[in-house]
Amino acid sequence: MASLFRCFLGLYIFLLSLYFSQISRAEKSSIVEEGILYIDGFSSIAKIDEDFICATLDWWPSSKCDYGTCSWGNASLLNLDLRNKVFLNAIRAFSPLKIRLGGTLQDKVIYQTKHDKEPCTPFLRNNTEMFGFSQGCLPLSRWDELNKFFKKTGAKITFGLNALNGKTIRPDGTALGDWDSSNAVSFIRYTVSRGYTIHGWELGNELNGNGIGAAISADQYSSDVIALHKLVHDIYKGKDAMPLILAPGGIFDAVWFPKFINKAANSLQVVTHHIYSVGAGNDTNLVKKILDPSHLDEESKILRNLQGVVRNSGTSAVAWIGESGGVFNSGRNRVSNRFVSSFWYLDQLGMSATFDTKAYCRQTLVGGNYGLLNTTTFHPNPDYYGALLWHHLMGKNVLSTHFLGTKKLRAYAHCSKSSEGIALLLINMHDGTTVNISLSITLANTNESPALLQVTNDQNSRHGIEREEYHLTAKNGDLHSQKVLLNGKELNVDHFGRIPPMESITVNPSDPIAIAPLSIVFVRIPTIQVPACSMFTREYM
Repeated sequence: MASLFRCFLGLYIFLLSLYFSQISRAEKSSIVEEGILYIDGFSSIAKIDEDFICATLDWWPSSKCDYGTCSWGNASLLNLDLRNKVFLNAIRAFSPLKIRLGGTLQDKVIYQTKHDKEPCTPFLRNNTEMFGFSQGCLPLSRWDELNKFFKKTGAKITFGLNALNGKTIRPDGTALGDWDSSNAVSFIRYTVSRGYTIHGWELGNELNGNGIGAAISADQYSSDVIALHKLVHDIYKGKDAMPLILAPGGIFDAVWFPKFINKAANSLQVVTHHIYSVGAGNDTNLVKKILDPSHLDEESKILRNLQGVVRNSGTSAVAWIGESGGVFNSGRNRVSNRFVSSFWYLDQLGMSATFDTKAYCRQTLVGGNYGLLNTTTFHPNPDYYGALLWHHLMGKNVLSTHFLGTKKLRAYAHCSKSSEGIALLLINMHDGTTVNISLSITLANTNESPALLQVTNDQNSRHGIEREEYHLTAKNGDLHSQKVLLNGKELNVDHFGRIPPMESITVNPSDPIAIAPLSIVFVRIPTIQVPACSMFTREYM
């Protein structure tokens, strides 16, 4: 009898605690804060590419494991299922999607030639070798298959070449000697002969500064890039389009990068750098870091420094983030492939755009625990939908913003893409507060009192046109959910493998924009006409 009483008592206490926790959550979520988002609409502060969103495909085989977890499956460029309808449609939805082919093992890839007598072997696990794998080979038949797939999807491809070929690697990791381009030349000539379109050729992966596994000096790297530029121009001479030359594809180094850029300035069109700002895949504080604005702000220092280096070098080259997965070493299951990941990812898209970054390549499109697509099913992870909304809504011209309110609200503004007006990205990292946002737009360049358009006062002459909103939230409020809701409706691929439509809700433009706790909102407002987004500015600035 006593044990039965204790059982009922325990159940009563549990239900009582559940009741009070629900009340607490309800009270917490009912908190509303007001804020004003100031947008300078007179001129843009930066400009991104039309196809800013980019994703990577890597070489890692299924035997690539981190922290006891093997998360790559059949996501390698050598064995990806190119017949999968979801995969095909996921790329087509961007029309086009930039795709960077590369990664750590690209500097151990040999390209098959028509005259090779040796078999073209894949990467094999070998812990005695650099990066833990043997040299691998790209068969020409597989290159043909990949290009047929890319043509079908409309993707724009950049290819990372092996920068270590022909070099001697000392015990301390220093790579000495000139790049042996003979294998790359054969591969590029084959690519051109088959009529395959390559948007850019990139040399090396994370070999600058300290490097990973090996390191090339700035002087030697610039010499190698100059050689690549010359051979590409020779091979493509007389062709309609000349591919871009990209390098160095590494972590920013304040000493190495300026030396390299200054020496390679005339041979380089894109300066690529990599960012992994959240932490290692085994870091127990990943979620805390993702939702901490002060931690996210730290990356702005690198972006600002690189922007300064590029501007001061006199080069016409532009900056790309060539690889960024947030969580390094293959990501973290239930974090970098779940809804919580969207907070750092979309924030970094917005932040990097303000520093004149032209393109942002997510590691990966598929593969590891940080893919935009599920490694097994190819169905979109939450970050995919955020990237797709960015691609469709955020235009090339970036506007300056300042939010007056909670520090947990992140805000970015661009001219709207393919329509009049402006587009906003609003990220609420507060777990219990809804933020109501009013907008004030600067319309003129003045050192006196700024000319402000208080949109929430309904003063716009075109206020009858409704505002479009796209609210992204986690299913059941679970940040570790793989399912995302758009305006309360779950997004799912249909049985034909088609990506769901991204449909907005329409709101009276005189109403404040309400951003629920732990949610992300894209907004398109055609009623707001600003000088920075005029047709002349779009075309000529």
